[in-house]
Amino acid sequence: MELSNYFKSIIDQDLCSVVICNLEHEIIYMNPAAAVRYGKRGGASLVGQSIFGCHNKGSEELIRKVTAWFEESVEHNRIYTFRNEKENKDVYMVALRDETGKLIGYYEKHEYRDVETGKVYQFD
Repeated sequence: MELSNYFKSIIDQDLCSVVICNLEHEIIYMNPAAAVRYGKRGGASLVGQSIFGCHNKGSEELIRKVTAWFEESVEHNRIYTFRNEKENKDVYMVALRDETGKLIGYYEKHEYRDVETGKVYQFD
């Protein structure tokens, strides 16, 4: 069974921004939430561009350190990168690996800490 369509759908339905990069630090995918979030910087047109075009030199250095750390061990897969109090969220970098455990890229994961305000199983 081909799972890639299922995985893409999971990412596309996520309300949090997901930006996926390869090891050349090129943005290879942005989910719809990320395209909206980064709309002022180009949105979906950022796909194919370097992630470093969106970050300062200090951030670039940290991203390179994290990817080197990911490469050190298959157990190095997630690192906390910052807290955004205004949006009540934590942000992480997460390693992407192939079936052998080889690092193939990484993504930025936002996790909001707000309590859900919707009603349970509200269908309308």
